[in-house]
Amino acid sequence: MGLLSEVVLLPLAPARASGWVIKQVLREAERVYYDPAAVRAELAQLEERLEAGEITEEEFDRQEDELLDRLEIGLRGGAGTGEGTAR
Repeated sequence: MGLLSEVVLLPLAPARASGWVIKQVLREAERVYYDPAAVRAELAQLEERLEAGEITEEEFDRQEDELLDRLEIGLRGGAGTGEGTAR
């Protein structure tokens, strides 16, 4: 039965392979997005922008909250599990 199902599903192989590739790319993108080192670097850049007067205190607070949420998810190990994609 396994061979028969593979033969029947063979025309769908490119679509199944594309789905697998998309999942891998998404997993890697989430891993990079939630990487604690990258988030800490963004926090440092954000603070530099505040000190340089490029952004307001309110904008700093908003962006800092978003970055701290990402950092928390990254430190919990939720990156790459789909946990960070729903809000």
